[in-house]
Amino acid sequence: MNTSLVILVPVACLVLGVVASAVLARRRLVVVTVSGPSMEPTFTTGDRVLVLRRRTVRRGDVVVLARPRSVGGRRVGGEPDWYVKRVAALPGDEVPEDVRPVVPDLLVPDGQVVVLGDGARSADSRMWGYCPLDGVLGVVVRRFSRPRGEASVPGPSVRRTPPPSA
Repeated sequence: MNTSLVILVPVACLVLGVVASAVLARRRLVVVTVSGPSMEPTFTTGDRVLVLRRRTVRRGDVVVLARPRSVGGRRVGGEPDWYVKRVAALPGDEVPEDVRPVVPDLLVPDGQVVVLGDGARSADSRMWGYCPLDGVLGVVVRRFSRPRGEASVPGPSVRRTPPPSA
């Protein structure tokens, strides 16, 4: 048997497996950079989170979702912004007390969720009402450390300059 063929076939299978895994991972996983104070102290501006693309969520999951299409009955224009929020109530759950002023029901309707930010200054279901489940990009499964030299302060990213070498 040809020695190069014995080596080439397993290497080709390995390369094909790595490529297939990368394609699958790209379809299932996405990295999102957090911006704004709405999830503090859990996440701060500049944190990167790994999101598993799935629509099945549980109460308490942190999700990335598209900005609702309407706020207070008015159309919100532009491209969808992505928000990082915690799921507070699922379809059939009782609507949380602080969300009731903006929704007509006592139970969350099918196909909708209630999301809240962990921070005190959060735009969330207390402002928007329900969020459609089909607007959920996925569930946060891991936080990465922020990029080297990036400060953890609210607002735009700040790059720190390295100290002068001694």
